[in-house]
Amino acid sequence: MSLQDSNKPRNEHDGAMQRRSPRGFAAMDPKRQREIASLGGRAAHQSGHAHEFTSDEARAAGRKRHARSGPAEQR
Repeated sequence: MSLQDSNKPRNEHDGAMQRRSPRGFAAMDPKRQREIASLGGRAAHQSGHAHEFTSDEARAAGRKRHARSGPAEQR
């Protein structure tokens, strides 16, 4: 297969690109997505794998973020 062949659409409709329907997580109701994500976050905290920022870490992250802000990004 040449490099040119890899740029061609891969479907059986003469190269016509079709929109794909969202599947899995993307197809779910946003409320259900939040519920699932919340369960994952709770499980991570219970198992001790979740990172919790200390005040010092949060302060340093804020300083780092605002240090790279240019005049156009300031409010």
